[in-house]
Amino acid sequence: MANSTRRFPAEWEKQQGILLCFPHNGNDWPGKYEAIQWAFVEFIKKVTSVEEVILVVASEKLKQKVIGMLETASVEISNVSFIIHKTNRSWMRDSGPIVVYNNGRREALNFNFNGWAKYTNYQLDKHVPKQVSEHLNIPLTQVMHKGKPVIVEGGAIDVNGKGTLLTSEECLLHPTVQVRNKNFKKEDYETVFKEYLGVTNVIWLGDGIVGDDTHGHIDDLCRFVNEDTIITVIEDNINDANYAPLQDNLKRLQKAKLETGKSPKIVTLPMPKPLIFDGIQIPASYANFLILNKTVLVPTFNDSKDRIALNIIAKCFPDKEIIGINAIDLIWGFGTLHCLSQQIPN
Repeated sequence: MANSTRRFPAEWEKQQGILLCFPHNGNDWPGKYEAIQWAFVEFIKKVTSVEEVILVVASEKLKQKVIGMLETASVEISNVSFIIHKTNRSWMRDSGPIVVYNNGRREALNFNFNGWAKYTNYQLDKHVPKQVSEHLNIPLTQVMHKGKPVIVEGGAIDVNGKGTLLTSEECLLHPTVQVRNKNFKKEDYETVFKEYLGVTNVIWLGDGIVGDDTHGHIDDLCRFVNEDTIITVIEDNINDANYAPLQDNLKRLQKAKLETGKSPKIVTLPMPKPLIFDGIQIPASYANFLILNKTVLVPTFNDSKDRIALNIIAKCFPDKEIIGINAIDLIWGFGTLHCLSQQIPN
């Protein structure tokens, strides 16, 4: 019998804080590591103005350096707590725990990060959920199915907190992409989502955006902005490689139903112009925004669509301040604000 005492709260529900990991691996941002550190300080500053930051740092030495940088930037340091733990990378959305409510109490879930079934160096990242659960003093549960650990990154799923989850077939089911969970079918994932996240209804999208290193993470594609409204990216240039997959996803959403049986409201968000750096198209998307207690942080890309995207997102969150954060440097690591963070519910 599936345990439905758990519930994964929506991102707009009350948060204690945001889990971040200060970048220390320059290889993730070749040639841009110096710039990344200050971009990260600015990110921390925006979060600490409204809630707590739980910051993973690789060493005591790095912690002291970071404190100096935060002081230089007038960051509210009393709102930062530190976990000293060396990681392979800084993508807390994927290696960090997912914190749910189990019978009303917080529980950290370990979804067994494996480097997106792509990289071999993730052994240090595997221990992040344990470090965070101990820091928060909450229990940690390994996510299992049929006696085996289940691998799902936080960036691959998005929920409305009422029983509906968004995910993509490219990420969880693609036959040729390196497999996260061997022989898993939709029913297997849906069973896991029901037991561990309290999800009764899954909306499956197709493919992700071009350049996405994770193969189709939902947080670059489409997101819930309230319990019955979904915002999704579309590409208006018919010759762009993103055009067809994003149209397919839009059609799927238009046919989709919520856990109530009603159709979701759909809001469309533009894509920035293709960003090419060192000959590589990188996965810039306005959908990678982060919802905080009083604000929404939105990645921007020095693009004329930035203003349009900020206005659309502002209409979705009338009671929150919308703040654009330049993500031109961050995106060179193949992700931005949402990928780097993981919310810790109250």
